[in-house]
Amino acid sequence: MGVEIKESSVSDTEFAEMKRFVSDYLAASVENEDDGGRMRWYPWHSAEYRFNHILNVVGLAADIARHEGADVDVVKVAALFHDISKLEAEQEVHAEEGARVAREYLETHGDYPASFVDQVCQIIADHSYQGSLMDVSLEMRCLIEADILDKIGANGTALMLLRMGYEARTHMDAAEMVERVFQRGHDASHRIVTERGQSLAHQRLKRVKWFREWLEDEVPQMDHEDGLL
Repeated sequence: MGVEIKESSVSDTEFAEMKRFVSDYLAASVENEDDGGRMRWYPWHSAEYRFNHILNVVGLAADIARHEGADVDVVKVAALFHDISKLEAEQEVHAEEGARVAREYLETHGDYPASFVDQVCQIIADHSYQGSLMDVSLEMRCLIEADILDKIGANGTALMLLRMGYEARTHMDAAEMVERVFQRGHDASHRIVTERGQSLAHQRLKRVKWFREWLEDEVPQMDHEDGLL
């Protein structure tokens, strides 16, 4: 018997409008800052990266939700708004601020049920939760797992290597940096509890291991200390 998929509260057109709003909001967050945005010298603090991260999380969260039987629309909308305030609010309050922006949007665009709006906003407000994912709703679990997954694997490796350039490090440090991606991803993946999330984490961590092996094969002068697990 297949998993029941709960989906249909938000049309494709409505979701496309939400995406445009989020993209424009992030761009405006940077433009409104006199110094061009805090820590903009790292690509993951730019509006372009943040929106790309959000879209990645939307895709991953919806994938997990479909496999696990969660409410896909709730998960997708929460994922879309989860980091909307990341560039204008301090890290400690960006989740609550994101929930506020999402509520304001959902209550003034369309006719969404109050229960839907409340659930979406609660997930956004709590998506920085660091406890066991067995203790949260299935929909929140999908979002948090997707947020974790986007930081590991090939994408996480590419971002770490970009950081090397910003820090004026050479390719000889690449092994250390890739190792760091793997270790962080390995540690973070222990929080993932859904079957689909665990499968995706395994795939992504395997890609990091492959990359490290290819790198070592082509750059034999690299420090081989502390190999991958």
